[in-house]
Amino acid sequence: MNDIRHARILYVDDDPILARLIEKQLGRKGFDVVHAGAVADVLPALEQSQFDVLVLDHYLDNGTGIDVLNQVKASGHSMPVVYVTGSSDVEIAINAMKAGATDYVIKSPGHDFVLMLETALQHALENARLRREKDEADQEVRRARDHAEILLAEVNHRVANGLALVAAFVRMQISAVDDPAAKHALAETQARITAIGGIHRSLYTSSDVRVVEMDAYLRDLVHELGSSMQQTGPQAQVKLDVEPMKIGTDKAVSLAVMVTEMMTNAFKYAYPEGTSGEVRVSLRRHCDGMALLSVEDDGIGWSGDGKPQGTGIGSRILSAMAKNIDAKLQYGSAEHGTRVTLEFKI
Repeated sequence: MNDIRHARILYVDDDPILARLIEKQLGRKGFDVVHAGAVADVLPALEQSQFDVLVLDHYLDNGTGIDVLNQVKASGHSMPVVYVTGSSDVEIAINAMKAGATDYVIKSPGHDFVLMLETALQHALENARLRREKDEADQEVRRARDHAEILLAEVNHRVANGLALVAAFVRMQISAVDDPAAKHALAETQARITAIGGIHRSLYTSSDVRVVEMDAYLRDLVHELGSSMQQTGPQAQVKLDVEPMKIGTDKAVSLAVMVTEMMTNAFKYAYPEGTSGEVRVSLRRHCDGMALLSVEDDGIGWSGDGKPQGTGIGSRILSAMAKNIDAKLQYGSAEHGTRVTLEFKI
C-alpha cells in the first residue's frame, strides 16, 4: 500500500500488555495493527488476511522470531519484516537480517520504542513501494522488449520473403535472356540477393536478432551456392570448415555477400572447362577477438594484382564490404590456386 494510514501490520509478540500499547499508539498514527501472541498463530493469520508489514519479536513462547521468519519464507509469503527485541546482542540483529528481516529495532522503555518502530515501519513501507514500482517498470520494459522482438522477427520474415520474391524474378529473367554474359551477371545478382535473404531467414527463427549463428548460416549458404553452381559450371567440390561463432547482424550481412562473391569467383575462374577441384571455405577464431574467413581453391591462381577476370564488379564488392566492416582483405596465390582471406573483429 502506498498510504501508511491504511497499512496493515501483523505484530507478533508474546507480551499482551506491550502488544496492546503498540496497537493503540500505532492506531493513532493510522496503522491497522493485528496482534499474534504465539508462533503457531502467525501462518494462520497470514493465510486469513493480507498484511503490508510483519513485526517480529525475537523471544517468543515455543521459539524465536527467526523461527517464524523462516516459516514465513518457506510458506511463500513475501512482505517487509521489522525485527524487534529487548536484547542488545548484536548477533541477534545480524542473524535476523541474514534471515531476511528488512529492519531492526531495539525495545526500550517509554515512548522512544514506539517512535522508532513507527519510523522503521514507514521506511519498510516506502522501500516496499519503491520495489513494487521498480518491478512494474521492469515488467513494462520486458513487455516492450518482447513486443519489439516480435515485430522485428516479423520484419525479418517479410524482408526474407520479399528478397526471395526478387530472386525469383531475377531467375525468371535469366531464363528469358539468351546472352551468356547477361545470364552470368543475372545469376550473380540472384546469388547476392539470396545470400542477404538467408540472413533475414535465420534472424526470423533466432532467439536473439542481434546476432547470427554464423557457422549454421554458412553451412546453409555454402551448400545452396555449391549446389546451384555445380548445375551450371565446373564440378568443384565444396568443403566447409567452420567453428561455432556468433556475429553481429550487420556484419553478418556483409560476410554473407563476401562469401557469395568469393565462392562465385572460385567456381567461375579457378577451374577451366574440363577440369575440377575443391573450393574450401573456412571460418575460425584467430587471435585477440579476431576471426579469419578464407575461401581457397587449387585452380589457375590469382594474387589479386592486375586486372581481374570478368567485369571486376565482384572484386569491387569485396573491397567495399571489407571496408564497411573494417576488415583486412588479402589475396594469396600459392603454387596452385588462389586464397582469399578476410580478417575481422568478432
